[in-house]
Amino acid sequence: MPDIVLTDPRSSATATILSEAGFNCHSLRIPHAGRVYEILDSEPAFGQSGSIPARSGIPLLFPFPNRIRGSAFVTRDKTWQLTQTRVDVNGHAIHGHVHDRQWRVTRHESHAVVADFHLRRDAPELSGEWPSDYQIEITYQLVNKVLRCDITIHNPDEVPLPWGFGTHTYFKIPLGPGGCTGDILIQAPVGELWELDQNLPTGRRLPLPEDLPLPEGLALAGQKLDQVFGGLRGRDRITTLILDPAEGVEVIQTLSPAFRELVVFTPPHGRSVCLEPYTCVTDAANLQQRGYDSGWQELPPGQETRLWFEITLGPILC
Repeated sequence: MPDIVLTDPRSSATATILSEAGFNCHSLRIPHAGRVYEILDSEPAFGQSGSIPARSGIPLLFPFPNRIRGSAFVTRDKTWQLTQTRVDVNGHAIHGHVHDRQWRVTRHESHAVVADFHLRRDAPELSGEWPSDYQIEITYQLVNKVLRCDITIHNPDEVPLPWGFGTHTYFKIPLGPGGCTGDILIQAPVGELWELDQNLPTGRRLPLPEDLPLPEGLALAGQKLDQVFGGLRGRDRITTLILDPAEGVEVIQTLSPAFRELVVFTPPHGRSVCLEPYTCVTDAANLQQRGYDSGWQELPPGQETRLWFEITLGPILC
Protein backbone atom coordinates (compact mmCIF):
# COMPACT_ATOMS: atom_id res chain seq x y z
CA MET A 1 0.00 0.00 0.00
CA PRO A 2 1.61 3.30 -1.05
CA ASP A 3 1.78 5.98 1.61
CA ILE A 4 1.20 9.67 1.00
CA VAL A 5 3.99 11.66 2.65
CA LEU A 6 3.57 15.36 3.39
CA THR A 7 6.64 17.52 4.02
CA ASP A 8 6.57 20.83 5.87
CA PRO A 9 8.11 23.43 3.51
CA ARG A 10 9.63 25.30 6.48
CA SER A 11 11.06 22.40 8.49
CA SER A 12 11.82 18.69 8.21
CA ALA A 13 8.45 17.68 9.72
CA THR A 14 6.59 14.91 7.88
CA ALA A 15 3.13 13.36 8.00
CA THR A 16 2.34 9.97 6.48
CA ILE A 17 -1.19 9.06 5.37
CA LEU A 18 -2.70 5.83 4.07
CA SER A 19 -5.70 6.59 1.83
CA GLU A 20 -6.61 2.91 1.35
CA ALA A 21 -7.28 2.48 5.07
CA GLY A 22 -9.55 5.34 6.09
CA PHE A 23 -7.28 8.18 4.95
CA ASN A 24 -5.45 7.52 8.21
CA CYS A 25 -2.54 9.77 9.18
CA HIS A 26 -0.45 7.19 11.00
CA SER A 27 2.86 9.03 11.44
CA LEU A 28 3.65 12.62 12.37
CA ARG A 29 7.31 13.45 12.89
CA ILE A 30 8.14 16.92 14.21
CA PRO A 31 11.65 18.29 14.89
CA HIS A 32 12.34 20.15 18.12
CA ALA A 33 15.60 21.20 19.79
CA GLY A 34 17.77 19.03 17.58
CA ARG A 35 15.61 15.91 17.78
CA VAL A 36 12.73 14.52 15.74
CA TYR A 37 9.73 13.30 17.72
CA GLU A 38 7.16 10.80 16.50
CA ILE A 39 3.82 12.10 17.77
CA LEU A 40 1.54 9.22 16.75
CA ASP A 41 1.46 5.56 17.66
CA SER A 42 0.56 2.85 15.15
CA GLU A 43 0.64 -0.91 14.98
CA PRO A 44 4.06 -1.95 13.60
CA ALA A 45 2.79 -3.31 10.27
CA PHE A 46 0.00 -0.81 9.67
CA GLY A 47 1.84 1.13 6.99
CA GLN A 48 2.33 -2.06 4.95
CA SER A 49 -0.98 -3.85 5.57
CA GLY A 50 -3.48 -1.18 6.58
CA SER A 51 -5.01 -3.75 8.92
CA ILE A 52 -7.31 -2.70 11.79
CA PRO A 53 -7.14 1.08 11.22
CA ALA A 54 -9.03 1.72 14.47
CA ARG A 55 -5.85 0.86 16.38
CA SER A 56 -3.39 3.18 14.64
CA GLY A 57 -2.73 6.84 13.94
CA ILE A 58 -5.77 9.08 13.49
CA PRO A 59 -8.90 7.06 12.67
CA LEU A 60 -11.64 9.34 11.30
CA LEU A 61 -15.05 8.44 12.74
CA PHE A 62 -18.12 9.34 10.66
CA PRO A 63 -21.16 9.45 10.36
CA PHE A 64 -21.04 8.54 14.03
CA PRO A 65 -18.18 8.28 16.54
CA ASN A 66 -17.73 5.41 18.98
CA ARG A 67 -20.85 3.22 19.30
CA ILE A 68 -24.55 2.96 18.50
CA ARG A 69 -26.39 0.71 20.93
CA GLY A 70 -27.59 -2.54 19.37
CA SER A 71 -26.53 -1.30 15.91
CA ALA A 72 -29.89 0.43 15.49
CA PHE A 73 -31.46 3.86 15.91
CA VAL A 74 -34.70 5.65 15.06
CA THR A 75 -35.06 8.82 13.07
CA ARG A 76 -38.25 10.28 11.57
CA ASP A 77 -40.24 7.28 12.88
CA LYS A 78 -38.12 4.73 11.04
CA THR A 79 -35.69 2.25 12.59
CA TRP A 80 -32.34 1.97 10.85
CA GLN A 81 -30.42 -1.30 11.31
CA LEU A 82 -26.66 -1.16 10.77
CA THR A 83 -26.22 -4.73 9.60
CA GLN A 84 -23.04 -4.17 7.57
CA THR A 85 -21.20 -1.84 9.94
CA ARG A 86 -18.45 -3.16 12.19
CA VAL A 87 -19.65 -4.16 15.66
CA ASP A 88 -17.94 -4.58 19.03
CA VAL A 89 -18.09 -7.73 21.16
CA ASN A 90 -21.52 -6.70 22.47
CA GLY A 91 -23.07 -6.19 19.04
CA HIS A 92 -22.95 -2.40 19.08
CA ALA A 93 -22.04 -0.67 15.80
CA ILE A 94 -18.66 0.98 16.23
CA HIS A 95 -16.60 3.81 14.67
CA GLY A 96 -18.83 4.67 11.71
CA HIS A 97 -18.37 3.84 8.03
CA VAL A 98 -15.24 5.57 6.81
CA HIS A 99 -12.32 4.74 9.14
CA ASP A 100 -11.44 1.46 7.43
CA ARG A 101 -12.38 2.11 3.80
CA GLN A 102 -10.55 3.49 0.79
CA TRP A 103 -10.84 7.23 0.18
CA ARG A 104 -10.34 8.94 -3.17
CA VAL A 105 -7.46 11.41 -3.26
CA THR A 106 -8.51 14.47 -5.28
CA ARG A 107 -5.47 16.72 -4.80
CA HIS A 108 -1.91 16.12 -3.61
CA GLU A 109 0.86 18.65 -3.12
CA SER A 110 4.13 18.30 -1.25
CA HIS A 111 2.67 19.75 1.97
CA ALA A 112 -1.06 19.07 1.54
CA VAL A 113 -3.50 16.40 0.42
CA VAL A 114 -7.28 16.31 -0.08
CA ALA A 115 -9.45 13.19 -0.11
CA ASP A 116 -13.15 12.51 -0.38
CA PHE A 117 -15.60 9.80 0.66
CA HIS A 118 -19.11 9.72 -0.86
CA LEU A 119 -21.42 7.10 0.64
CA ARG A 120 -23.47 6.11 -2.43
CA ARG A 121 -20.45 6.09 -4.71
CA ASP A 122 -17.77 4.61 -2.42
CA ALA A 123 -19.86 2.27 -0.24
CA PRO A 124 -23.21 1.73 -1.99
CA GLU A 125 -23.81 -1.41 0.06
CA LEU A 126 -24.13 0.82 3.14
CA SER A 127 -26.38 3.47 1.63
CA GLY A 128 -29.54 1.57 2.59
CA GLU A 129 -28.46 1.60 6.24
CA TRP A 130 -28.27 5.39 6.67
CA PRO A 131 -31.14 7.90 6.40
CA SER A 132 -29.41 9.96 3.70
CA ASP A 133 -26.46 10.09 1.39
CA TYR A 134 -23.38 12.03 2.54
CA GLN A 135 -20.04 13.32 1.35
CA ILE A 136 -17.08 14.06 3.62
CA GLU A 137 -13.91 15.80 2.48
CA ILE A 138 -10.68 15.92 4.50
CA THR A 139 -7.78 18.28 3.84
CA TYR A 140 -4.50 17.60 5.62
CA GLN A 141 -1.73 20.18 5.43
CA LEU A 142 1.60 20.42 7.23
CA VAL A 143 3.04 23.92 7.66
CA ASN A 144 5.23 25.44 10.40
CA LYS A 145 5.36 22.11 12.25
CA VAL A 146 1.56 22.09 12.55
CA LEU A 147 -0.59 19.31 11.11
CA ARG A 148 -3.97 20.83 10.28
CA CYS A 149 -7.05 18.87 9.28
CA ASP A 150 -10.04 20.64 7.73
CA ILE A 151 -13.27 18.65 7.57
CA THR A 152 -16.18 19.48 5.26
CA ILE A 153 -19.41 17.49 5.60
CA HIS A 154 -21.92 17.86 2.76
CA ASN A 155 -25.46 16.57 2.35
CA PRO A 156 -26.08 15.88 -1.36
CA ASP A 157 -29.45 14.25 -0.63
CA GLU A 158 -33.04 15.53 -0.55
CA VAL A 159 -33.59 14.55 3.10
CA PRO A 160 -31.75 15.63 6.30
CA LEU A 161 -28.44 13.96 7.14
CA PRO A 162 -28.06 12.80 10.77
CA TRP A 163 -24.41 12.86 11.77
CA GLY A 164 -21.64 13.04 14.32
CA PHE A 165 -17.87 13.20 13.80
CA GLY A 166 -14.86 12.32 15.91
CA THR A 167 -11.26 11.20 15.83
CA HIS A 168 -9.59 8.37 17.75
CA THR A 169 -6.01 9.67 17.74
CA TYR A 170 -3.30 7.49 19.29
CA PHE A 171 -0.72 9.85 20.80
CA LYS A 172 2.62 8.17 21.46
CA ILE A 173 3.84 8.07 25.09
CA PRO A 174 6.43 8.64 26.29
CA LEU A 175 7.77 10.85 23.52
CA GLY A 176 11.44 9.99 24.05
CA PRO A 177 13.59 7.18 25.45
CA GLY A 178 14.22 9.10 28.68
CA GLY A 179 10.55 9.34 29.56
CA CYS A 180 8.21 7.12 31.52
CA THR A 181 4.54 6.53 30.76
CA GLY A 182 3.62 7.09 34.38
CA ASP A 183 5.13 10.59 34.31
CA ILE A 184 2.97 11.74 31.40
CA LEU A 185 0.33 14.37 32.20
CA ILE A 186 -2.81 15.07 30.18
CA GLN A 187 -4.93 18.20 30.29
CA ALA A 188 -8.30 19.02 28.76
CA PRO A 189 -10.88 21.74 29.51
CA VAL A 190 -13.78 19.37 30.25
CA GLY A 191 -16.60 20.15 32.64
CA GLU A 192 -18.42 16.90 33.35
CA LEU A 193 -18.37 13.12 33.04
CA TRP A 194 -20.98 10.97 31.31
CA GLU A 195 -22.09 8.00 33.40
CA LEU A 196 -21.43 4.76 31.49
CA ASP A 197 -22.95 1.30 31.58
CA GLN A 198 -20.89 -1.22 29.59
CA ASN A 199 -19.16 1.65 27.71
CA LEU A 200 -22.48 3.29 26.74
CA PRO A 201 -23.76 6.53 28.31
CA THR A 202 -26.90 6.24 30.41
CA GLY A 203 -27.79 9.87 29.72
CA ARG A 204 -26.78 11.01 33.18
CA ARG A 205 -24.01 13.61 33.49
CA LEU A 206 -21.86 13.72 36.60
CA PRO A 207 -19.56 16.34 38.12
CA LEU A 208 -15.88 15.69 37.47
CA PRO A 209 -14.58 13.29 40.13
CA GLU A 210 -11.63 14.44 42.22
CA ASP A 211 -9.47 11.59 40.94
CA LEU A 212 -9.87 12.71 37.28
CA PRO A 213 -8.70 16.36 37.36
CA LEU A 214 -8.30 16.81 33.61
CA PRO A 215 -8.56 20.62 33.59
CA GLU A 216 -5.66 20.92 36.07
CA GLY A 217 -3.66 17.95 34.75
CA LEU A 218 -3.98 14.21 35.26
CA ALA A 219 -0.93 11.97 35.68
CA LEU A 220 -1.24 8.70 33.79
CA ALA A 221 0.56 6.66 36.46
CA GLY A 222 -1.70 3.73 37.36
CA GLN A 223 -4.56 4.92 35.16
CA LYS A 224 -6.72 2.60 33.06
CA LEU A 225 -9.12 4.95 31.33
CA ASP A 226 -12.01 4.62 28.90
CA GLN A 227 -14.20 7.55 29.91
CA VAL A 228 -16.48 9.99 28.09
CA PHE A 229 -16.14 13.59 29.24
CA GLY A 230 -18.45 16.44 28.28
CA GLY A 231 -18.50 20.19 28.46
CA LEU A 232 -15.39 20.92 26.40
CA ARG A 233 -14.75 24.64 26.78
CA GLY A 234 -13.04 27.25 24.62
CA ARG A 235 -13.97 30.64 23.23
CA ASP A 236 -12.93 30.20 19.60
CA ARG A 237 -10.82 27.06 19.99
CA ILE A 238 -10.31 24.19 22.43
CA THR A 239 -6.89 22.94 23.48
CA THR A 240 -5.82 19.59 24.95
CA LEU A 241 -2.26 18.84 26.09
CA ILE A 242 -0.04 15.81 26.62
CA LEU A 243 3.04 16.73 28.65
CA ASP A 244 6.25 14.71 28.81
CA PRO A 245 8.31 16.29 31.64
CA ALA A 246 11.39 14.14 30.99
CA GLU A 247 11.63 15.48 27.43
CA GLY A 248 10.42 18.98 28.31
CA VAL A 249 7.87 18.91 25.47
CA GLU A 250 4.11 18.85 25.10
CA VAL A 251 1.78 17.74 22.32
CA ILE A 252 -0.89 20.34 21.62
CA GLN A 253 -4.19 19.33 20.04
CA THR A 254 -6.32 22.34 19.08
CA LEU A 255 -9.97 21.93 18.08
CA SER A 256 -12.73 24.00 16.57
CA PRO A 257 -15.62 24.79 18.97
CA ALA A 258 -17.79 22.24 17.12
CA PHE A 259 -16.29 19.55 19.37
CA ARG A 260 -18.09 19.14 22.70
CA GLU A 261 -17.16 15.68 24.07
CA LEU A 262 -13.80 14.02 24.72
CA VAL A 263 -13.13 10.31 25.16
CA VAL A 264 -9.93 9.52 27.06
CA PHE A 265 -8.67 5.98 26.48
CA THR A 266 -5.48 4.24 27.59
CA PRO A 267 -4.85 1.22 25.31
CA PRO A 268 -3.72 -1.92 27.16
CA HIS A 269 -0.35 -2.01 25.35
CA GLY A 270 0.72 1.18 27.15
CA ARG A 271 2.39 2.84 24.12
CA SER A 272 -0.15 5.60 23.69
CA VAL A 273 -3.02 7.61 25.09
CA CYS A 274 -6.08 8.55 23.06
CA LEU A 275 -7.66 11.98 23.46
CA GLU A 276 -10.69 11.63 21.17
CA PRO A 277 -12.71 14.78 20.41
CA TYR A 278 -16.30 14.20 19.31
CA THR A 279 -19.07 16.51 18.11
CA CYS A 280 -21.54 14.30 20.00
CA VAL A 281 -21.51 11.72 22.75
CA THR A 282 -21.32 7.95 22.25
CA ASP A 283 -24.72 6.51 21.17
CA ALA A 284 -25.89 10.05 20.47
CA ALA A 285 -28.61 8.97 18.03
CA ASN A 286 -30.42 6.92 20.65
CA LEU A 287 -29.85 9.35 23.50
CA GLN A 288 -31.29 12.19 21.42
CA GLN A 289 -34.36 10.07 20.68
CA ARG A 290 -34.79 9.62 24.44
CA GLY A 291 -34.75 13.37 25.01
CA TYR A 292 -31.12 13.94 26.06
CA ASP A 293 -28.90 16.69 24.66
CA SER A 294 -26.39 14.37 23.00
CA GLY A 295 -24.99 16.61 20.27
CA TRP A 296 -26.56 14.53 17.49
CA GLN A 297 -27.14 16.81 14.50
CA GLU A 298 -29.05 16.90 11.24
CA LEU A 299 -27.66 18.65 8.19
CA PRO A 300 -30.36 20.00 5.83
CA PRO A 301 -30.42 18.91 2.18
CA GLY A 302 -27.85 20.64 0.02
CA GLN A 303 -26.06 22.17 3.02
CA GLU A 304 -22.54 21.67 4.37
CA THR A 305 -20.73 22.23 7.66
CA ARG A 306 -17.05 22.61 8.49
CA LEU A 307 -14.81 21.85 11.45
CA TRP A 308 -11.08 21.45 12.03
CA PHE A 309 -8.32 20.29 14.33
CA GLU A 310 -4.56 20.83 14.59
CA ILE A 311 -1.71 18.89 16.19
CA THR A 312 1.77 20.20 16.96
CA LEU A 313 4.65 19.88 19.43
CA GLY A 314 6.33 22.51 21.56
CA PRO A 315 8.22 23.12 24.80
CA ILE A 316 6.35 22.82 28.08
CA LEU A 317 5.41 26.39 28.94
CA CYS A 318 4.49 26.07 32.62
